[in-house]
Amino acid sequence: MITETVGLSTVLGVGAAIRQTGQVASDRDILDRVNELISQENELRDKLQHREIDESEEHRRLQSIEVQLDQCWDLLRQRRALRNSGGDPRDAQVRPAGEVEGYLG
Repeated sequence: MITETVGLSTVLGVGAAIRQTGQVASDRDILDRVNELISQENELRDKLQHREIDESEEHRRLQSIEVQLDQCWDLLRQRRALRNSGGDPRDAQVRPAGEVEGYLG
């Protein structure tokens, strides 16, 4: 299990539509990153099917993508909970992979 702490910029990726003005990502930015990660998952599965990568490479890369997806979904849930309770969604933080991956059902 990956236990490193991943920052917002890492979860959202360098190519994501994040403004470098110090502002926190919007829900749309996070959802865009989710879509990018899902595309990467599909691409990896396609590469495995066409024998462009082996199963161990696919598994390693998929595990990383899945952790990032879980962190993105967790961040969105935090933002929505803060918004619904009158808080500021910008206060949501990317949680460490070990914490997000340790959630139960």
